Amino acid sequence: MKKSGILHPELVKLIAETGHMEELVVTDAGLPIPEEVNTRIDLGLKEGMIPFLELLDEVLKEFSVEKIILAEEIKAKSPDMEQDILKRFKGIEVAYLPHDDFKQRTKQSRGLIRSGEFTPYANVILVGGVVY
Repeated sequence: MKKSGILHPELVKLIAETGHMEELVVTDAGLPIPEEVNTRIDLGLKEGMIPFLELLDEVLKEFSVEKIILAEEIKAKSPDMEQDILKRFKGIEVAYLPHDDFKQRTKQSRGLIRSGEFTPYANVILVGGVVY
Protein backbone atom coordinates (compact mmCIF):
# COMPACT_ATOMS: atom_id res chain seq x y z
CA MET A 1 0.00 0.00 0.00
CA LYS A 2 1.24 3.48 -0.92
CA LYS A 3 1.76 5.33 2.35
CA SER A 4 2.13 8.99 1.41
CA GLY A 5 1.34 11.57 -1.22
CA ILE A 6 -1.58 11.06 -3.58
CA LEU A 7 -3.30 7.76 -2.86
CA HIS A 8 -5.89 7.75 -5.68
CA PRO A 9 -4.49 5.12 -8.09
CA GLU A 10 -5.87 6.66 -11.30
CA LEU A 11 -4.53 10.08 -10.34
CA VAL A 12 -1.09 8.68 -9.51
CA LYS A 13 -1.06 6.90 -12.90
CA LEU A 14 -2.20 10.02 -14.79
CA ILE A 15 0.52 12.18 -13.25
CA ALA A 16 3.20 9.53 -13.80
CA GLU A 17 2.26 9.08 -17.46
CA THR A 18 2.04 12.78 -18.33
CA GLY A 19 5.22 14.04 -19.94
CA HIS A 20 6.93 17.25 -20.95
CA MET A 21 4.61 19.60 -22.85
CA GLU A 22 1.57 17.40 -22.22
CA GLU A 23 -1.34 19.00 -20.42
CA LEU A 24 -3.34 18.19 -17.30
CA VAL A 25 -6.41 20.17 -16.30
CA VAL A 26 -7.47 20.75 -12.70
CA THR A 27 -11.07 21.92 -12.76
CA ASP A 28 -13.92 23.28 -10.71
CA ALA A 29 -17.16 21.31 -10.43
CA GLY A 30 -18.71 22.88 -13.51
CA LEU A 31 -16.19 22.67 -16.34
CA PRO A 32 -17.51 20.38 -19.08
CA ILE A 33 -15.26 17.40 -19.69
CA PRO A 34 -14.85 16.68 -23.40
CA GLU A 35 -15.52 13.17 -24.70
CA GLU A 36 -12.14 13.28 -26.47
CA VAL A 37 -10.25 13.16 -23.16
CA ASN A 38 -9.33 9.61 -22.17
CA THR A 39 -8.82 10.16 -18.45
CA ARG A 40 -11.44 11.81 -16.27
CA ILE A 41 -10.93 11.76 -12.52
CA ASP A 42 -13.92 13.24 -10.73
CA LEU A 43 -13.14 13.93 -7.07
CA GLY A 44 -16.11 16.23 -6.47
CA LEU A 45 -18.23 14.64 -3.75
CA LYS A 46 -20.32 17.71 -2.90
CA GLU A 47 -19.98 21.51 -3.03
CA GLY A 48 -16.55 22.49 -1.75
CA MET A 49 -15.30 18.95 -1.34
CA ILE A 50 -12.51 18.55 -2.54
CA PRO A 51 -11.54 22.27 -2.76
CA PHE A 52 -9.80 23.29 -5.99
CA LEU A 53 -6.72 24.80 -4.31
CA GLU A 54 -6.21 21.78 -2.06
CA LEU A 55 -6.38 19.47 -5.08
CA LEU A 56 -4.05 21.71 -7.06
CA ASP A 57 -1.51 21.77 -4.22
CA GLU A 58 -1.43 17.97 -4.07
CA VAL A 59 -1.01 17.64 -7.83
CA LEU A 60 1.84 20.19 -7.78
CA LYS A 61 3.73 18.14 -5.20
CA GLU A 62 4.11 15.44 -7.84
CA PHE A 63 3.88 17.19 -11.23
CA SER A 64 6.44 19.51 -12.83
CA VAL A 65 4.87 22.55 -14.54
CA GLU A 66 6.48 24.91 -17.02
CA LYS A 67 3.41 26.92 -18.04
CA ILE A 68 -0.19 27.44 -16.93
CA ILE A 69 -3.26 28.56 -18.82
CA LEU A 70 -6.24 30.25 -17.20
CA ALA A 71 -9.55 31.54 -18.54
CA GLU A 72 -9.48 35.29 -19.16
CA GLU A 73 -12.79 35.62 -17.27
CA ILE A 74 -11.20 34.63 -13.95
CA LYS A 75 -9.74 38.15 -13.72
CA ALA A 76 -13.18 39.79 -13.46
CA LYS A 77 -15.31 37.00 -11.97
CA SER A 78 -12.95 35.43 -9.40
CA PRO A 79 -9.93 37.71 -8.88
CA ASP A 80 -9.14 36.30 -5.43
CA MET A 81 -8.96 32.77 -6.86
CA GLU A 82 -6.78 34.05 -9.69
CA GLN A 83 -4.32 35.52 -7.18
CA ASP A 84 -4.34 32.32 -5.11
CA ILE A 85 -3.51 30.33 -8.24
CA LEU A 86 -0.79 32.73 -9.40
CA LYS A 87 0.94 32.60 -5.98
CA ARG A 88 1.69 28.94 -6.68
CA PHE A 89 3.43 29.67 -9.99
CA LYS A 90 6.02 32.38 -9.43
CA GLY A 91 8.49 32.38 -12.33
CA ILE A 92 6.21 30.20 -14.48
CA GLU A 93 4.76 31.42 -17.78
CA VAL A 94 1.05 32.30 -17.50
CA ALA A 95 -1.29 32.54 -20.48
CA TYR A 96 -4.95 33.50 -20.62
CA LEU A 97 -7.61 32.35 -23.10
CA PRO A 98 -11.25 33.32 -23.44
CA HIS A 99 -13.30 30.68 -21.61
CA ASP A 100 -14.72 29.15 -24.80
CA ASP A 101 -11.18 28.75 -26.18
CA PHE A 102 -10.05 27.37 -22.81
CA LYS A 103 -12.77 24.70 -23.01
CA GLN A 104 -11.66 23.82 -26.55
CA ARG A 105 -8.04 23.57 -25.40
CA THR A 106 -8.99 20.99 -22.74
CA LYS A 107 -9.78 18.54 -25.57
CA GLN A 108 -6.04 18.04 -26.13
CA SER A 109 -5.25 17.36 -22.48
CA ARG A 110 -3.99 14.04 -21.19
CA GLY A 111 -6.62 14.13 -18.46
CA LEU A 112 -8.94 16.25 -16.34
CA ILE A 113 -9.15 16.18 -12.57
CA ARG A 114 -12.41 17.62 -11.24
CA SER A 115 -12.75 19.14 -7.77
CA GLY A 116 -15.90 20.07 -5.87
CA GLU A 117 -15.10 23.78 -6.21
CA PHE A 118 -18.01 26.15 -6.91
CA THR A 119 -15.89 29.29 -7.52
CA PRO A 120 -16.41 30.45 -11.12
CA TYR A 121 -13.49 29.84 -13.50
CA ALA A 122 -11.42 27.92 -10.93
CA ASN A 123 -9.73 25.92 -13.68
CA VAL A 124 -6.12 25.66 -14.76
CA ILE A 125 -4.35 23.88 -17.58
CA LEU A 126 -0.95 22.66 -16.40
CA VAL A 127 1.66 22.24 -19.12
CA GLY A 128 4.17 19.60 -18.10
CA GLY A 129 7.74 20.63 -17.43
CA VAL A 130 10.92 18.68 -16.82
CA VAL A 131 12.65 18.09 -13.51
CA TYR A 132 16.22 18.57 -14.72
